[in-house]
Amino acid sequence: MSTDPGVPDPREVTMKFFQRLGRSLMLPVAVLPVAAILNGIGYWIASATGDENNLAAVFLQAAGGALLSNLALLFAIGIAIGMASKSDGTSALAGLVSWLTVTTLLDPETVADLTGAVVDDVNPAFSQVENVFVGIICGLIGAWSYDHFKDTKLPDALSFFSGRRSVAIVTAGISLVTSIVLFFIWPFVYTGLVMFGEFILGLGPVGVGLYGFFNRLLIPLGLHHALNSVFWFDVAGINDLNNFLEATGTYGETGQYMAGFFPIMMFGLPGAALAMYVTAKTARRKIAGGLLFSAAVSSFFVGVTEPLEFAFMFLAPGLYVVHAFFTGISMAITALLPVRMGFGFSAGFIDLVLGWANPMAQNPWALLLMGIFWFAVYFVVFRFLILRFDLKTPGREDEDAEGEVGSAAQGEEKYLATATAFLGALGGRDNILDLENCATRLRMQVADTSVIDEKALKRAGAAGTMKPGGGSVQVIYGLNVQFVKDAMDQLMSGAVQPVTSEPVAAPDRAGEGGTATATRTSHLVRLRQPVAGEVLPLSEVPDATFAEQIMGPGLAIEPSDGLVLAPAAGTVAHIFETGHAVALTLDDGTEVLIHIGLDTVSMQGRGFERLVDTGARVTAGDPLLQVDLDAIRAAGHPTITPVIILNDTAASLELV
Repeated sequence: MSTDPGVPDPREVTMKFFQRLGRSLMLPVAVLPVAAILNGIGYWIASATGDENNLAAVFLQAAGGALLSNLALLFAIGIAIGMASKSDGTSALAGLVSWLTVTTLLDPETVADLTGAVVDDVNPAFSQVENVFVGIICGLIGAWSYDHFKDTKLPDALSFFSGRRSVAIVTAGISLVTSIVLFFIWPFVYTGLVMFGEFILGLGPVGVGLYGFFNRLLIPLGLHHALNSVFWFDVAGINDLNNFLEATGTYGETGQYMAGFFPIMMFGLPGAALAMYVTAKTARRKIAGGLLFSAAVSSFFVGVTEPLEFAFMFLAPGLYVVHAFFTGISMAITALLPVRMGFGFSAGFIDLVLGWANPMAQNPWALLLMGIFWFAVYFVVFRFLILRFDLKTPGREDEDAEGEVGSAAQGEEKYLATATAFLGALGGRDNILDLENCATRLRMQVADTSVIDEKALKRAGAAGTMKPGGGSVQVIYGLNVQFVKDAMDQLMSGAVQPVTSEPVAAPDRAGEGGTATATRTSHLVRLRQPVAGEVLPLSEVPDATFAEQIMGPGLAIEPSDGLVLAPAAGTVAHIFETGHAVALTLDDGTEVLIHIGLDTVSMQGRGFERLVDTGARVTAGDPLLQVDLDAIRAAGHPTITPVIILNDTAASLELV
């Protein structure tokens, strides 16, 4: 891990990339459950009436299929929007341009024209080029092109193509090169999968399990269709799907490459959805629940799993590998028992009902019992892994500068004004090498500390400034420091313009409009001790910000236990994503900060478990945090915990 503040940790960058990619996928995935259900009902009507041309069936299948059959295109556009630095229609257009360029150039007819071959002789791999993997690539190309060329300035003669107009042109060029690379690589990948599928045919139930495992693993790449073709259709003489539907296969063999999907799609994945729902943050649970519930319904009834799988495959890839492993086990067990079932659309409830009486079906009732088992397994295992490793499944994602906090900061002119003043007092954007924040302060590396104007920082709202040495600077502001930091990021990136005429608003503190003195008649604040341990004066805290009461008066605790409790009734004003600090607004208006350890923000949440969310109502004694004190000590940080009164500089704190 890099210790240079100017060099980001590659692992952290990679993780943030995939978390952002996972969030970007939510945009197209959110529209799929309804489409899947419409398509499935249409298929059921056609099968139940025996009329494929039934008007209702055709209508519903067309409505649902319009989205399901263009899933990869939706991903190209959705990822181009979500991965771009700013949500802009230009990035979406770039994603579309990339998709059209790549898929048109690799279309079998185009390939035939380019190579001089007959269309029927073109490698069948090119008939599968419109897949999710290519859609993701095209979306990333569109987003990258937007971020790097949206501000391009061309000579006057070409000025019409400057700025955003250049994005689509660059995208087309990059997509052209990508198409050439895929032209040579794609056939080898596709052919290799077909050969692999043919190899595992002779492995019996183990082979069936391996097929199920790789079927799921290949979904993010869209290559599972190549593997499916070996087992479901007449590529290697199995033709499992058609033989089941036409009841022309061999009893006891036909259906073994489909049966094991039913318990997973109908029960396992809904169990995973429930686990993700109950582990979502309270403030986001309603939003996460809407997505997860609708996705679970489409998985159970219709067997369309992409809405659920794409909800966590990039946010928590380890969970997806577990899901693939469970699918392989389910497939192997059904092949061994034996249990046989097939489908015409997918392994959902509708296909199970329609295939129940098929002559090729064998022990279909066992699928329901297996399903109950897999529901419990998925729920227990997913819940455990999510909580144990703090996986960022839907509703548990980190906030970032482009999320909820960032958008709030961008809308607050007072923070933009403060950030403008701070930047000027810190020597300008070029003097700041790295910028972060913790619970109450900005932390940064600067090129030259001598140019910093501490008086100007004080006038702009800073409670104090510290210079630990080595180019490190800390500006103490208050609980809303995140908004100031986000505004500074916006200013330094050029996304917003400096505010020069707006008055700078300092954070509220006692004597400056604080709320506590308006509702309390005494400066004595008596609270329940929030964490067990020895109570110490603030002067013993080895951090001047706390020891000199720059943030406010209070006491410190050397904790003997890691459970942090609410000291009185009130509301959680803010609980930090890393879990190292929590701020409360008590019922009498007193604002209290409990900061666990010193410099623990650098632990990035390791050893901290948040038990409540911002906005939660608490009473005295309610659990707020669970802290691993040994982990803090092992990381080399003091565990001493300041308890600060933020909005009354004359307050006297007493812990009981």
